[in-house]
Amino acid sequence: MPHVPGLRSCYAKVGRLVYFGRMLDKIRLHAAGQLPAEYQANLGDAQFYVLDGRCCRFLGVRYADLRERTLAGGTDEEILAWAQAYGTPRSDEECHMWNRFLLKLGWRDERSAVLPQRIRDSGLTGKPIETVIDHIEFDEGRDPVATRAWDSV
Repeated sequence: MPHVPGLRSCYAKVGRLVYFGRMLDKIRLHAAGQLPAEYQANLGDAQFYVLDGRCCRFLGVRYADLRERTLAGGTDEEILAWAQAYGTPRSDEECHMWNRFLLKLGWRDERSAVLPQRIRDSGLTGKPIETVIDHIEFDEGRDPVATRAWDSV
Protein backbone atom coordinates (compact mmCIF):
# COMPACT_ATOMS: atom_id res chain seq x y z
CA MET A 1 0.00 0.00 0.00
CA PRO A 2 1.16 3.51 -0.58
CA HIS A 3 2.38 5.97 2.01
CA VAL A 4 -0.70 7.95 3.06
CA PRO A 5 -0.04 11.53 4.22
CA GLY A 6 -1.56 12.04 7.64
CA LEU A 7 -1.62 8.34 8.55
CA ARG A 8 0.80 7.70 11.37
CA SER A 9 2.75 4.59 12.26
CA CYS A 10 1.12 1.77 14.21
CA TYR A 11 3.89 2.26 16.78
CA ALA A 12 2.90 5.86 17.54
CA LYS A 13 1.30 6.16 20.95
CA VAL A 14 -1.58 8.27 22.18
CA GLY A 15 -1.49 8.20 25.94
CA ARG A 16 -0.65 4.65 26.91
CA LEU A 17 -1.77 2.98 23.66
CA VAL A 18 -0.16 2.14 20.36
CA TYR A 19 -2.34 2.07 17.22
CA PHE A 20 -5.15 4.24 18.67
CA GLY A 21 -3.89 7.40 16.94
CA ARG A 22 -3.62 5.59 13.62
CA MET A 23 -7.25 4.52 13.94
CA LEU A 24 -8.26 8.15 14.55
CA ASP A 25 -6.22 9.18 11.50
CA LYS A 26 -8.08 6.63 9.36
CA ILE A 27 -11.44 7.91 10.63
CA ARG A 28 -10.54 11.51 9.81
CA LEU A 29 -8.98 10.72 6.44
CA HIS A 30 -11.97 8.60 5.42
CA ALA A 31 -14.41 11.36 6.37
CA ALA A 32 -12.35 13.82 4.29
CA GLY A 33 -12.33 11.46 1.29
CA GLN A 34 -8.54 11.03 1.56
CA LEU A 35 -8.25 7.41 2.72
CA PRO A 36 -7.28 5.11 -0.18
CA ALA A 37 -9.75 2.38 -1.06
CA GLU A 38 -7.28 -0.34 0.01
CA TYR A 39 -7.64 0.83 3.60
CA GLN A 40 -11.41 1.18 3.71
CA ALA A 41 -12.20 -2.53 4.03
CA ASN A 42 -10.33 -2.52 7.36
CA LEU A 43 -12.32 0.30 8.94
CA GLY A 44 -14.61 -0.42 11.83
CA ASP A 45 -15.38 -3.32 14.09
CA ALA A 46 -17.47 -5.57 11.82
CA GLN A 47 -14.59 -8.00 11.16
CA PHE A 48 -13.13 -9.85 14.14
CA TYR A 49 -9.45 -9.77 13.14
CA VAL A 50 -9.29 -6.15 11.91
CA LEU A 51 -7.15 -3.94 14.15
CA ASP A 52 -9.79 -1.19 14.48
CA GLY A 53 -12.22 -3.74 15.88
CA ARG A 54 -9.66 -5.22 18.24
CA CYS A 55 -8.80 -1.76 19.55
CA CYS A 56 -12.46 -0.82 20.03
CA ARG A 57 -13.18 -4.09 21.84
CA PHE A 58 -10.17 -3.51 24.09
CA LEU A 59 -11.49 -0.04 24.92
CA GLY A 60 -15.08 -1.27 25.30
CA VAL A 61 -16.49 1.20 22.76
CA ARG A 62 -18.36 0.73 19.51
CA TYR A 63 -16.49 1.90 16.43
CA ALA A 64 -19.53 3.92 15.30
CA ASP A 65 -19.51 5.82 18.60
CA LEU A 66 -15.76 6.41 18.42
CA ARG A 67 -16.10 7.61 14.84
CA GLU A 68 -18.86 10.05 15.83
CA ARG A 69 -16.82 11.35 18.78
CA THR A 70 -13.68 11.72 16.63
CA LEU A 71 -15.48 13.68 13.92
CA ALA A 72 -17.01 15.97 16.56
CA GLY A 73 -13.47 17.29 17.11
CA GLY A 74 -10.91 17.44 19.84
CA THR A 75 -7.39 16.25 20.39
CA ASP A 76 -6.39 12.61 20.27
CA GLU A 77 -5.87 12.70 24.03
CA GLU A 78 -9.38 14.09 24.58
CA ILE A 79 -10.87 11.37 22.41
CA LEU A 80 -8.91 8.70 24.28
CA ALA A 81 -10.12 10.15 27.60
CA TRP A 82 -13.68 9.96 26.26
CA ALA A 83 -13.16 6.31 25.24
CA GLN A 84 -11.76 5.46 28.66
CA ALA A 85 -14.68 7.17 30.42
CA TYR A 86 -17.39 5.84 28.08
CA GLY A 87 -15.95 2.35 27.62
CA THR A 88 -13.99 -0.04 29.78
CA PRO A 89 -11.42 1.64 32.01
CA ARG A 90 -7.98 0.03 31.53
CA SER A 91 -5.08 -0.17 33.95
CA ASP A 92 -1.48 0.57 33.03
CA GLU A 93 -0.83 -3.18 33.05
CA GLU A 94 -3.71 -3.86 30.65
CA CYS A 95 -2.48 -1.12 28.31
CA HIS A 96 1.01 -2.60 28.40
CA MET A 97 -0.42 -6.02 27.52
CA TRP A 98 -2.46 -4.49 24.66
CA ASN A 99 0.64 -2.83 23.25
CA ARG A 100 2.69 -6.03 23.44
CA PHE A 101 -0.15 -8.13 22.00
CA LEU A 102 -0.61 -5.81 19.05
CA LEU A 103 3.09 -5.49 18.28
CA LYS A 104 3.51 -9.29 18.24
CA LEU A 105 0.35 -10.08 16.28
CA GLY A 106 1.15 -12.55 13.53
CA TRP A 107 4.04 -14.15 15.38
CA ARG A 108 3.09 -17.67 16.43
CA ASP A 109 -0.64 -16.98 16.71
CA GLU A 110 -3.88 -17.17 14.71
CA ARG A 111 -2.61 -14.57 12.19
CA SER A 112 0.63 -16.45 11.43
CA ALA A 113 -1.00 -18.39 8.61
CA VAL A 114 -2.00 -15.29 6.62
CA LEU A 115 1.12 -13.19 7.14
CA PRO A 116 3.38 -14.96 4.58
CA GLN A 117 0.77 -14.49 1.84
CA ARG A 118 0.34 -10.82 2.71
CA ILE A 119 4.11 -10.38 2.48
CA ARG A 120 4.20 -12.03 -0.96
CA ASP A 121 1.18 -10.10 -2.22
CA SER A 122 2.77 -6.78 -1.30
CA GLY A 123 6.14 -7.65 -2.86
CA LEU A 124 8.00 -7.58 0.42
CA THR A 125 9.53 -11.05 0.32
CA GLY A 126 12.98 -10.98 1.90
CA LYS A 127 12.20 -8.16 4.33
CA PRO A 128 12.65 -8.99 8.03
CA ILE A 129 8.90 -9.09 8.67
CA GLU A 130 7.80 -11.14 11.68
CA THR A 131 4.49 -9.52 12.64
CA VAL A 132 1.40 -7.92 11.13
CA ILE A 133 2.61 -4.53 12.34
CA ASP A 134 6.02 -5.07 10.71
CA HIS A 135 4.20 -5.79 7.47
CA ILE A 136 2.07 -2.64 7.68
CA GLU A 137 5.13 -0.53 8.44
CA PHE A 138 7.24 -1.95 5.59
CA ASP A 139 4.27 -1.78 3.22
CA GLU A 140 3.95 1.95 3.92
CA GLY A 141 7.66 2.60 3.41
CA ARG A 142 8.88 2.55 7.01
CA ASP A 143 11.49 0.13 8.36
CA PRO A 144 10.61 -0.72 11.97
CA VAL A 145 13.49 -3.19 12.25
CA ALA A 146 16.18 -0.66 11.32
CA THR A 147 14.73 1.88 13.73
CA ARG A 148 13.84 -0.72 16.39
CA ALA A 149 10.43 0.97 16.62
CA TRP A 150 9.30 -1.39 19.39
CA ASP A 151 11.90 0.10 21.74
CA SER A 152 9.88 3.33 21.92
CA VAL A 153 6.79 1.50 23.17
